[in-house]
Amino acid sequence: MIPRHLIIGVAVLLAITFGMSVYVWQMRGRVDRVKAPPTSTQPVAPPVSGSTEQVTLYVAYDDAGILRPKVARIPLPVGRQERATELLRSLLTLYEDKISPHPLAAGSEIRDVYLVDPGLAVIDVNAAFADSHRSGVLVEELTVVSLVETLSANVPGITRVKILVEGRERDTLAGHVDLSNFYDVPAVTSVVAQLQNAQ
Repeated sequence: MIPRHLIIGVAVLLAITFGMSVYVWQMRGRVDRVKAPPTSTQPVAPPVSGSTEQVTLYVAYDDAGILRPKVARIPLPVGRQERATELLRSLLTLYEDKISPHPLAAGSEIRDVYLVDPGLAVIDVNAAFADSHRSGVLVEELTVVSLVETLSANVPGITRVKILVEGRERDTLAGHVDLSNFYDVPAVTSVVAQLQNAQ
């Protein structure tokens, strides 16, 4: 006859084994349901090759409601269109900094800048730039004016600028500033001067 304590011990071990297998099965199901974090699908720009040049970036300051010129040295490619794109990407890098005077959402990007003769520049931004932009007349205006003024100050011959989002026209940036029309560079320069004088 098998001792009673041995039967109880085997029963307890079987119960523990069964309980552990149920637990492992549940944990495996949870792991299968957990999705991997999404990876960024944004294309990574190749490193810029070219000489380092001095440029003037027109940086927006939300608190004062103005643009201030900031001299910077950045590597610029030889091609005019590539230079234009790199200029605006450098400006966005300032805005994505933690202590930016005009913060933009993470992931905001200049997809490309197209220079169309005579004197037209088309800035194509990504969806994150527009969809996550803070709403408000002044904040939106400062963003647009900053882009236009930086581009026209460093790339001669630009007289008009159009802004697209993911290659398509959009009515407004974040509900206020009109993106459906072309921006006249002399008019934007006049707005910048007014902002500076109102200081």
